[in-house]
Amino acid sequence: MTIDLPLQAPSAAGLVWNVTRNTEATPDAEREAILADPGFGQHFTDHMVDICWSEKGGWHRPRVQPYGPIPLDPAAAVLHYSQEIFEGLKAYRHADGSIWTFRPDRNAARLQRSAQRLALPELPTEYFLESLRELIAVDGAWVPTAAETSLYLRPFMFAKEAFLGVRAAKKVGYYLIASPAGAYFAGGVQPVNIALSTRYARAGKGGTGAAKTGGNYASSLLPQAEAYEKGCQQVLFLDDGYIEELGGMNLVLVTDDGRLITPESDSILEGITLASVLQLAQDRGLVVEQRKVSIDEWREGAASGSIVGAFACGTAAVIVPIGKLVADDYEIVHDGDAASELALSLREELTGIQYGRVADRHGWLMRLDG
Repeated sequence: MTIDLPLQAPSAAGLVWNVTRNTEATPDAEREAILADPGFGQHFTDHMVDICWSEKGGWHRPRVQPYGPIPLDPAAAVLHYSQEIFEGLKAYRHADGSIWTFRPDRNAARLQRSAQRLALPELPTEYFLESLRELIAVDGAWVPTAAETSLYLRPFMFAKEAFLGVRAAKKVGYYLIASPAGAYFAGGVQPVNIALSTRYARAGKGGTGAAKTGGNYASSLLPQAEAYEKGCQQVLFLDDGYIEELGGMNLVLVTDDGRLITPESDSILEGITLASVLQLAQDRGLVVEQRKVSIDEWREGAASGSIVGAFACGTAAVIVPIGKLVADDYEIVHDGDAASELALSLREELTGIQYGRVADRHGWLMRLDG
């Protein structure tokens, strides 16, 4: 059962939202039990955002409604031609109870770039930001309070028009769902091992590697499974001998003189966490290099001692040191304390900003409640 609330006045973005409350929302006691041990991506809040787009009507009918199945025609274009994109960001509970998110304008811009590449309509930044606020307005109680926990926000967009034919769809849906997330490293941050994939490529030149689209992740599942068999938690992809990125994270190498080197390529997804980490490193006076990096440079640098460590970064784990790279006929092992200490220090500073414990010098935070 649901209750339709009266239409609100037009928002700052010019949208008139319809809010339908879920009258079968999760009871408080049950929600608190979930928040005590949420895991990741296993539980979902009581509501979701839905905004329609059509070729004739543009973006229209924004609403918050009970979380539930999305009706989909079997001929919907997304099922046949994979017109789909998504984003990932978090909502953080600060000590005073307020709710904030981190650099959402960058997520909005990246969603727009992904949409452009997948021939989908671009959602205006103000609509994106307002969708976050509208969902938190009804589901703010789902933002956990324990250390290192958050509410993971998943905006996504896909082609809904029912037809068979290779062209861009003329009807699209934008949605936003949310899932409470526990501490990624419940027992403290531990180095991860990664496997080098030489058989598979994540993306090709001119492909969709720079877009956040499901197909890129689907193609990584098989090599990721093979990485697990080798005792590794992530897989590293190459492009003609040059480092691209991990299956779901960006890579940073640390040199003996304190420089940070990260691969640059047109087929790497622009990492918001990565950009933030590099900015914090530069604030400390460290030199940052974004350029093409070959696997041989890493291997030879590790052997000579000029590359003393590496770490990975992304929305979920934030920053995690890399202990070992496993290839078919060699391994790169990093056990240097200096590189790990740097990675963990940057992680502490970044999470401190996100949770309101460290001053936000760059204006990265946006309040979602109140």
